[in-house]
Amino acid sequence: MVSEHPAAQVLVASNRGPVSYTLREDGSLDAKRGGGGLVSGLSAIGSEADALWVCAALGDGDREAVRRRVGETGVLMLDIDPAVHSDAYNGIANSVLWFVHHLLYQTPVEPVFDDEFRRQWASYETYNRAFADALAAQAAPGAAVLVQDYHLALVPGMLRERRPDLRIGHFSHTPWAPVDYFRMLPDDIAEQLLRGLLGADRTCFLTRRWADAFAACCTELLGADSLEGTRIGVHGLGADADFLRERAHRPDVAERLVVLREEIGGTPSAPRKTIVRVDRTELSKNIVRGLLAYRQLLESRPEWRERVVHVAFAYPSRQDLAVYRDYTAAVQRLADEINSGYGTPTWTPVVLHVKDDFARSLAAYRLADVALVNPIRDGMNLVAKEIPVVSDNGCALVLSREAGAYEELGEDAVVVNPYDVTRTAEALHEALTMPDNERAGRTKRLAAAATALPPQKWFLDQLQALREI
Repeated sequence: MVSEHPAAQVLVASNRGPVSYTLREDGSLDAKRGGGGLVSGLSAIGSEADALWVCAALGDGDREAVRRRVGETGVLMLDIDPAVHSDAYNGIANSVLWFVHHLLYQTPVEPVFDDEFRRQWASYETYNRAFADALAAQAAPGAAVLVQDYHLALVPGMLRERRPDLRIGHFSHTPWAPVDYFRMLPDDIAEQLLRGLLGADRTCFLTRRWADAFAACCTELLGADSLEGTRIGVHGLGADADFLRERAHRPDVAERLVVLREEIGGTPSAPRKTIVRVDRTELSKNIVRGLLAYRQLLESRPEWRERVVHVAFAYPSRQDLAVYRDYTAAVQRLADEINSGYGTPTWTPVVLHVKDDFARSLAAYRLADVALVNPIRDGMNLVAKEIPVVSDNGCALVLSREAGAYEELGEDAVVVNPYDVTRTAEALHEALTMPDNERAGRTKRLAAAATALPPQKWFLDQLQALREI
């Protein structure tokens, strides 16, 4: 497959690509385009001549498409051994690197870096090497290569060894761990990760806080001069306002609005307020503490009973990992407990949906009086940026100070410590009682800040900066 693509001047590398394939029962392949801010931003390479997106084949359908030589122009899927991919993706990227950068370990019992970890780490190296080899083979002389995220942290260094002529950028979509937490990793692994990223001409982050944490790790572990060959950039990915506003007013969203309003209940003379959250059941999203805070609100502020509904969309994530399955079950249990403890025949306190439905999410955005975004730690959090853009009547944003979006939105949000359930309950009350004119003014400013660097401009700014080196 590699030799079938002409040499590219602009290349993007990511674990997940812009298209995926499903194998139908009749043996045909069904192609589906990806969505979200990252795909939208990286798709800006479509405006570039001689561009190529290198990604992994993630399932049987993708692998069959590679075998049949089926694909889109400008996309190269790598058919990496499924066992290698599982070790690299689940064993290292999602169970180690994600946990380190989001500070998720229960440190009395984890992590344990044993022989099994070393075996999986070897697969992570193999996975990264496959990308480096493909990029080296596909890139034209002096091409720009933009490598994405923690799955491919070793690629810049590997690619630099193979093709020193290339301009290489890396973007981390996660937070970066503070030095003391990062040093939980075995010393040689920590050094390998840092040197991998330092193989890039530019290594970039969503916020200055994450960029500074990376620089501190480099200085502490590798020495003060380790950053001399790499520039550090900050590009805060924003929401795509035009797309969101248009998409939020299509007929399928209008249909979901009707259903949601029925689930929320209330009357025209006594409409109910809505607290909206839309998340994957990712450990870092802090959904359980959000539900605990809502329960505390109903307990300490009984005047809100029958008058508010928590619309919570918690879409299952990484269900092949036991800890995520357990967390998803805990979210469901707590929602059921709140509904059984406080609900009435005419009022369901928590409207919980666990099946992913983008149109329904947009309908909830439009209905939101309050948006609850309380992650333990988040690289950015686009939901915090999207809801103020889409909300029909303006919304108050309750925002964790540990979300990357806090740097841009904190001034007009009701800010919380994500671990403090009592204060989060008070913040929900403050948001629910915010005067209409104040809420409208805050929403306008939040939307402006949220859309300052929309996805395609976010990508093209990085490409331009890389080319200017």
